[in-house]
Amino acid sequence: MAQEFKLPELGENIDSIQVVQVMVSVGGTVEVDQPVLELETDKATIEVPSTVSGTVAAVHVNPGDAIATGQLIFSLAASSASGTAPTSTDTKAEPAEPVAAESANAQDPVAAEDRAVSAKTVDAGEIALSDQKPAAVENAAAPATAAPSGKKVPAAPSVRRFAREIGIDLSAVTGTGPYGRIFKDDVKAYSRKLNAERSAGPVPGVAHVPELPDFTRWGEVDRKKMSVIRTKTAEHMTLSWSQVPHVTIYDKADISDLEQLRKKYAGLAEQEGGKLTMAVMVCKIVAHALRRFPIFNSSADMASREIILKSYVHLGIAVNTDRGLMVPAVRDADKKNMIQLAKEIQELAAKCREGKIKLEEIEGSTFTVTNLGRVCGEYFTPIVNYPEVGILGVGRAGEEARVVKGEVVPRTMLPLSLSFDHRVIDGADGAAFLGWIRDAIQEPLVLALEG
Repeated sequence: MAQEFKLPELGENIDSIQVVQVMVSVGGTVEVDQPVLELETDKATIEVPSTVSGTVAAVHVNPGDAIATGQLIFSLAASSASGTAPTSTDTKAEPAEPVAAESANAQDPVAAEDRAVSAKTVDAGEIALSDQKPAAVENAAAPATAAPSGKKVPAAPSVRRFAREIGIDLSAVTGTGPYGRIFKDDVKAYSRKLNAERSAGPVPGVAHVPELPDFTRWGEVDRKKMSVIRTKTAEHMTLSWSQVPHVTIYDKADISDLEQLRKKYAGLAEQEGGKLTMAVMVCKIVAHALRRFPIFNSSADMASREIILKSYVHLGIAVNTDRGLMVPAVRDADKKNMIQLAKEIQELAAKCREGKIKLEEIEGSTFTVTNLGRVCGEYFTPIVNYPEVGILGVGRAGEEARVVKGEVVPRTMLPLSLSFDHRVIDGADGAAFLGWIRDAIQEPLVLALEG
């Protein structure tokens, strides 16, 4: 009996799955745990290993296809204990319907076709092309499944099973076969249509999206399809902006002394495989600040009118990649020293940029830090990463003239931008939180005294 490989469950809350690369081809062999599919979800790009082994007889997906959990990816050639497929004389098909049912449906041309097909003998070693012709013997005896609407749907049992696996109501599918018979290709086409309509539909959190003008009236244009990650980012940012009443406050921290410490101990971090940057040091300070100000480590549950305070600190680090912005989470950041943070942040960022980040590594953050210091700009308005309640933006440091003990001296100043959810956090609390971070940056001993 031929084996099939279907897309396994990839994780919770994964709405979109797109095929990037198919790593198997017809006639090739595949082993268990061999990567066979590269997918882009709304969270990351991942490789999917095979759970079966054998020779590939048919591949049912192509790069660019939108697929769902449980969908058939490829089929293996059937084999027997002797290494050869049994002949048609070894396998006999059973009637698809009892005799009484046959006489009751004698005038139904579709039912007659199904009965004629199911009465034939089929070579068990043949690959059943269910999307082009009726099902093979092993499925011929399966009773017809009524559509949810109660409408009689002409389709082979294997097509019905395929539709159930990917969540398609056959009564909504238009068949292209004789008498409206539905083939697997019809189900796939309908599924693609639904995915396209979903992608083109309203953005979550927005009641109405105004129609764009015809830009071609003024010149040539080029359309580029959004990646799954870019689409999800757009939806998530729209949701955050529409649901969270943002307040952003700004300050500057004198990092002159901290910069000297960073340079002094940068080599120690490199020996451990990390890079001690100013952003890493700020992340360490923020992790301690979240312990001291737990309201910033919470989420608002407006349905129950509750504030959810988390006992863990998983710090989200915004990482820019070719596919879009990703936010991996550093678990228990408050319990790790700067050397550990430097190494882990560098590893997570590399995984994001290489497309090797795991789903569990980009979920569960409780507060986010985003750094534009390497690019340009001082202050900006970072958007809260919903359902978190706060995000700290780090700008580009620069030398400024400052008055210290009555004298004007050059100091290195770091711009900080704190956005927070005004439903949960008042302005005074936001100022206290950012002020503590600023003081800890300027006086590292604060971490030991108050952290």
